[in-house]
Amino acid sequence: MATPLIKISDQIYAKLETYQPTGSVKDRMVNYIVEKAIRSGDILPGITRFIEATSGNTGIALAAAAARLNCPCTIIMPRNMSEQRKQMMRAFGAVIMEKGDNDFAGCLELRDYILEDEKPRGKGSAWCPYQFSNPLNVMCHYETTAPEIHKQVIDIGEKWHGYVHGAGTGGTMMGIKKYLDRHALNTKCILTTPAESAANHGIQGINDGADFLLDKSLMDEVISIETDQAIERMKRFAKESGLLIGISSGANILAAEKYVQSCKPDGIIITMLCDRGERYL
Repeated sequence: MATPLIKISDQIYAKLETYQPTGSVKDRMVNYIVEKAIRSGDILPGITRFIEATSGNTGIALAAAAARLNCPCTIIMPRNMSEQRKQMMRAFGAVIMEKGDNDFAGCLELRDYILEDEKPRGKGSAWCPYQFSNPLNVMCHYETTAPEIHKQVIDIGEKWHGYVHGAGTGGTMMGIKKYLDRHALNTKCILTTPAESAANHGIQGINDGADFLLDKSLMDEVISIETDQAIERMKRFAKESGLLIGISSGANILAAEKYVQSCKPDGIIITMLCDRGERYL
């Protein structure tokens, strides 16, 4: 669903993805891919088992989609992801399987093992959105998120100078990059990334150990944010605005602020407030 574009400062605006049905930007990708899979017959309502590896938000959106279709859902995730995320998935009826801290490679390996085990049961037995490799993840944001932002920027009469966002699967960033290039908007793409290594940072949802769909060579700039700074900015934003957002959203705001301060852009910067903050309490 469409979400508001809110003003953070004179030059920074943000998509408030907390308006999505389960409270994160991942609702866009999950619902887009699920609808296509239903039409193709890969998902049979009431029968098909949903399976995916995730750091959390995709799992929440997927568990909700499975519940709507009366389908079972299995989520595989690193054990150090927030307990609140796991509680939300279980509330939708999902079963959670855990691997080691930040072990996304292990999660993907277990996911693929389960899917292979389901194959003999035939089409419709099990289904996975393959969020880390599925080109539909990119197409979702190319066809929906990017034109939505573009229209909102036009409506407020501003020039879209840059887009700041972190990358988990890379689908959002690459979809928007594809749209910007296709429409020759001359808008820069600035990647938010944790200052710490993939194994040690705490900005859940970005830099999950590989680039996946993201092509870093197409990024105009990369801005590193420390986990502690992202958490502090998340907390301060709640007290300043009355909006609870997640850790990656705090990182995105900081990256946008750093970019504005250092580059003095001639238009506005758009970033993402990716999810609601109650899943990090």
